[in-house]
Amino acid sequence: MPPAGRADAAAGAARGSLGAALAGLTTRGRSFLAAGVAAAGCSYVLGQEDLLRVGLLLTLLPLVCVIVLHRTRHRVTGSRRLTPARVPATAEARVSLRVDNVSRLTTGLLMLQDRVPYALGPRPRFVVDRVEPGGRREVSYRVRSGLRGCYPLGPLELRLTDPFGMCELTRAFSAQDTLTVVPRVDALPPVRLGGTAAGHGDGRHRSLALAGEDDVIPRGYRHGDDLRRVHWRSTARHGELMVRREEQPQQAQCTVLLDTRGTAYPGAGPGAPFEWAVSGAASAAVHLLERGFAVRLLTDTGSSLPGPDGAGGSAHGPAETAGLMLDALALIDHSEGSGLSPALDALHTSGEGLLVAFLGELDEQQTAVVARMRRRSGTAVAFVMDAASWAGPAARGTAAGQGAGERLRVLREAGWTALPVAPGAALPDLWRLAASPDGRAAGARDGTAGGRS
Repeated sequence: MPPAGRADAAAGAARGSLGAALAGLTTRGRSFLAAGVAAAGCSYVLGQEDLLRVGLLLTLLPLVCVIVLHRTRHRVTGSRRLTPARVPATAEARVSLRVDNVSRLTTGLLMLQDRVPYALGPRPRFVVDRVEPGGRREVSYRVRSGLRGCYPLGPLELRLTDPFGMCELTRAFSAQDTLTVVPRVDALPPVRLGGTAAGHGDGRHRSLALAGEDDVIPRGYRHGDDLRRVHWRSTARHGELMVRREEQPQQAQCTVLLDTRGTAYPGAGPGAPFEWAVSGAASAAVHLLERGFAVRLLTDTGSSLPGPDGAGGSAHGPAETAGLMLDALALIDHSEGSGLSPALDALHTSGEGLLVAFLGELDEQQTAVVARMRRRSGTAVAFVMDAASWAGPAARGTAAGQGAGERLRVLREAGWTALPVAPGAALPDLWRLAASPDGRAAGARDGTAGGRS
């Protein structure tokens, strides 16, 4: 995502209709106007000329203020700078507002108000003293959200008042900015998931990514080819010189599966299990991208994020791909699906590689579907939400809690490294546990591994 820019807008302070200016009378101005009309009426009834003069003064003062403020042509420009434009949940962003007076007249007292969503806090208001011709004023405020998403900021509203406080006019700038709140990303330990088993797992893919393998299909000899790469057996078969192809580095493949089914996650809010799963998927994707993996982010609907190819192809670097994925995860919501079969079908086309899944509550049917996903992957790690623990201590001894343990056992028998996720669990601890040789036994023994005190 590009860095936060500066959006400018201009507002002519006195180009509205006179009726709109009259509607801008403050409580003081309306009181003066009402008192003046009442005094003029009383002077007519009582025949007091002095009271009529007082009534005319009280009536004309707010009207003159309205006309002067309406006719005064203040030209003010406003700009907003958002730093940074993308922040993780619970982190702060700084919003800087700048007002420039580009007219030849000194402005009156200004009040700035920026529109922000309720999730970011109350609307910030600032009172700015008179701005001289060519002068500027700068103010700033901070916003923070515990919920991921895209939040619009603006438009900026500018309120002008006369020196007596009789009239107040509001002008709005047209420029807006967007604050993107992405899921929290935890730093994961650099461990090898799945151990060092030959033929599968992280270790084998990493070695391929670093060293590569010769293409077994030879090609015809070309002028300048190194004779040491001549493939003599193919040369004898074809009757001409054949050489081995140059090494073709193979990038390690990984799929991060995020279960977004609404029926699989209880509760809502920053501490809900679905938010933990989204944050976990973001952390795993960023971590694996930094380690050189080609990461595909897949959901239960079978669609890849952020686009059809999941990462924008090889046209983006790891940092850009991570940014695209985080932006997509900032807006992801529960799906209407009830099964994981679309994700299983999508995995059929991804080939073998590391598979990391963040799953909600599983029934027997969906457990069988997840178990079949393991056949398409060399190493598979699943972080399964422990619905009984999230529901409360009373639900841990129920049939639902015992059924969750049985489903984890089914996944482990299918070759998964399946770990339950309890409230307060820390993904770095679970990640390290998944990479340990006794990770399965440890996961079965302690479903709250990595929980914070």
